[in-house]
Amino acid sequence: MSDATLHATGRNPDDFAVQIADQVESFLVAVTEVAQGDEPDSAVPFLLLEVSQLLLAGGRLGAHEDIVPDERYEPDPGPEQDVDILRENLGRLLEPIDVYSEVFDPYEPRRAPVPARISDDLADVVADLRHGMAHYRAGRVTEALWWWQFSYFSNWGSTASATLRALQSLVAHVRLNQPLAELDGLDTDQGVGDDTLEFEAGQVMAQEIGGPLGMGPVK
Repeated sequence: MSDATLHATGRNPDDFAVQIADQVESFLVAVTEVAQGDEPDSAVPFLLLEVSQLLLAGGRLGAHEDIVPDERYEPDPGPEQDVDILRENLGRLLEPIDVYSEVFDPYEPRRAPVPARISDDLADVVADLRHGMAHYRAGRVTEALWWWQFSYFSNWGSTASATLRALQSLVAHVRLNQPLAELDGLDTDQGVGDDTLEFEAGQVMAQEIGGPLGMGPVK
């Protein structure tokens, strides 16, 4: 992609930068709205959709040639927006099914899974994306694309992928009427051994989470 495309003044919907920025903005708005808790019945399926769409943008960034910023040093994007309130609101909303098991690197042999939280993951992804969006809104389009691509490889890509797997697993358990195993003390403060490879999210049977989260079993 040429610099002429990256720095185009018109918002051509066919431009790569515009498409990526639109998807990032859509995700940021969606997660913020979900965290407000106004529609808890649709929270999980909505997050599943939004994370899936974001990872499509991430895949395009990952497949793209290395994006080189205009300046040697990153310009100051300004103060970072706090994500702690977002994290806490998501944690309360997802409390019964927030904790899941994650393997950081599937190519590292015999690496035991560790507990993670969907709320933490989403907040971290939002923080990365907002950083790039600050550059984009300031007109530093190449810088924004560079940051989104770099942080996709270094952080938010793997984080969003793990979150997607957890959300997809949760939806599948409910829609297929397969209750999750009983919680046995799984928390992010402790490690997970080989005997807890399966995601354990407590006594969250279809009756308990299907109704509140707007998902019912397949008839």
